[in-house]
Amino acid sequence: MIKFAPSILSADFNVLGDQVAQTARAGAPYVHIDVCDGSFVPSISFGMPVVKCLRKTSDLFFDVHLMTVHPEKFVRPFAEAGADSITFHYEAAADPGAVIASINEVGKKVGMAIKPQTPVEAVIPFMHRLDMLLIMTVEPGFGGQKYLPKSTGRIQEARRLFQEEGLDIDIQVDGGIKLDNVDVVLDAGANVIVAGSAVYNDDVYGSTLAFMDHFAAYEASH
Repeated sequence: MIKFAPSILSADFNVLGDQVAQTARAGAPYVHIDVCDGSFVPSISFGMPVVKCLRKTSDLFFDVHLMTVHPEKFVRPFAEAGADSITFHYEAAADPGAVIASINEVGKKVGMAIKPQTPVEAVIPFMHRLDMLLIMTVEPGFGGQKYLPKSTGRIQEARRLFQEEGLDIDIQVDGGIKLDNVDVVLDAGANVIVAGSAVYNDDVYGSTLAFMDHFAAYEASH
């Protein structure tokens, strides 16, 4: 099943709550929340207070993506703020297994993210403990980048690894995804699609609806 996760990193923070509500009205089930710390990635985005405020008026699935060093420090605070899933970066964790355990402890879905230069094989020791693998299709930290073509093979490799182990794990893609290339990642095996600048433009509702209609047509034809 395809799940759409518009990324609020590209939203207008002045009307953030309204724009998230527009994506919900258009049918998007997820909100992708990129937490940038200015250390693991150069940019700084937002923290727990923003998530807590959004949670007051939204029942969407809050998909929190920690682009932070020491991700273990942020698991419980974001869980308490309203996260439904917490994704951390393999590269940022001294002990990925311990971070997974901490996410399990607070009862949230577990996601692990890998940057474009990290071999997909790095997730093998942990894949039986994951609900989702996030394959970054750009370098993390900034919106508006172009999709890296080498990502297609990485998605295929991850899906093959999971299928060989009999695992039904979500594969999420984040970076440079637009209507004109989304079929590339779907065909490769991704099923959780993040899009930011392609959604949060002058017509948030219409752009979200266009993605949702596209996904419905794709699923009907496959």
